[in-house]
Amino acid sequence: MSEQKSYGLLKGKKGIVFGPFDESSIGWSIALAAHREGAEVAVSNIAVAARVGKVKQLSELLGTPLILCDVTNIDELNAGFAELKEKFGTVDFIVHSVGMSQNIRKEKAYEDLNYEWFMKTLDVSAISLHKIITVAMQHNAINDFGSIIALSYIAAQKNYWTYSDMGDAKALLESIVRSYGPRLAKRGIRINTISQSPTMTRAGSGIDDFDKMFEYSNLHSPLGNASAEECADFAVMLLSDLSRKVTMQNLYHDGGYSMMGTTLPFLRLMHHALQHDELVKQAGFEEFAPPQLKSEQVR
Repeated sequence: MSEQKSYGLLKGKKGIVFGPFDESSIGWSIALAAHREGAEVAVSNIAVAARVGKVKQLSELLGTPLILCDVTNIDELNAGFAELKEKFGTVDFIVHSVGMSQNIRKEKAYEDLNYEWFMKTLDVSAISLHKIITVAMQHNAINDFGSIIALSYIAAQKNYWTYSDMGDAKALLESIVRSYGPRLAKRGIRINTISQSPTMTRAGSGIDDFDKMFEYSNLHSPLGNASAEECADFAVMLLSDLSRKVTMQNLYHDGGYSMMGTTLPFLRLMHHALQHDELVKQAGFEEFAPPQLKSEQVR
């Protein structure tokens, strides 16, 4: 359990975190941080995650229920929220920390996606948020003036080559947050996304060249990449009453990366690399270079 100082920001509150798998998961860090701040935190994942991951250990550590359900399956969500209310009661916050792309795992190019897998990406990584909220509201499982957060990434707005169909999923996730926002506001419930730095999680490790994405972001971020633990601290603030008038926002938690054009360290690195043809080839720049116009085509 974290030894970090507690400010009691979530004292007396209850919540559920969907998606923690192991210690590298951002959802895992959020569950621990919320517990540190005084909340009772139930956790949820699919049954296979309880067998091959560590979510059961997290539940035991927190002393709260483990709700096994597939967030893409309405019947399982109905059963899950019924179990949650029976064993735990209604909640003050919900955290969506769920994402998956079989196309990325199988290294399918964006131009050659398996569309069945693509639809699964959208369902698991984005539409599941809509399903969770809808079923929670139908079961009256979330209290008035509660808070809902989901984890996003800047690839929802900008192209990141190897992030593939997950970029589409994150864009849909953020759209669902905006669409549900005013509907939830009728009960004082707020909903936001956190656009987090590249983070060394189990899911991130499946993305081709993720280590390079991580290094690139770190070079561009004035404060450097934000860790999973730092993201959890930011999430706790959004789950607390301190953010009671913040809703429908996509909040960047990325060390300033999203606001930077470039940095001197990166410019120097690029300048050095571009002086050497071999380094240019190794970096793969040739793949993205536009064809050169022939002189006779220019008028």
